[in-house]
Amino acid sequence: MMSVIEFLGPWSWVIFGLVLLGLEIMAPGTFFLWFGISAIVVGAVTLVVGTDNAVWVWQLQWIVFLVLTLGTAIVGRRIMVNKGWDGSDNPNLNERGQQMVGRTAILSDAISEGRGRAKIGDTVWQVSGPDLAQGSRVRVTGHDGGVLMVEAAE
Repeated sequence: MMSVIEFLGPWSWVIFGLVLLGLEIMAPGTFFLWFGISAIVVGAVTLVVGTDNAVWVWQLQWIVFLVLTLGTAIVGRRIMVNKGWDGSDNPNLNERGQQMVGRTAILSDAISEGRGRAKIGDTVWQVSGPDLAQGSRVRVTGHDGGVLMVEAAE
């Protein structure tokens, strides 16, 4: 492995950066992006400075890579937050209870003493709300964990 890195010289940084960018395409988020950009920058500097330079030794290259990675991650994150690119087009994707808010359902079990069951789609949910008879239409107003809070629907 070391002989391949020595043979490639500064191009090993560029290839490493491209591999990291390729991983970014396969992995969700922007984790590998900053590593890939930093590796390509270190590779470009190494191409310009050369590997036989007494100052630009491999230890300094790794330090510069780590500092650049940290810097690009901080700046990139700030840009993403300011531009609104870190948000999701479906923020309730993993919050099933929140997705139910506003939907209507039919009570499969009457609400008695504040508890009952309602069927929404193909799932029967525990519900909490005012006492209502089985078969009543209810609207989901909120949720508390896996229990949906409901009110009578018109």
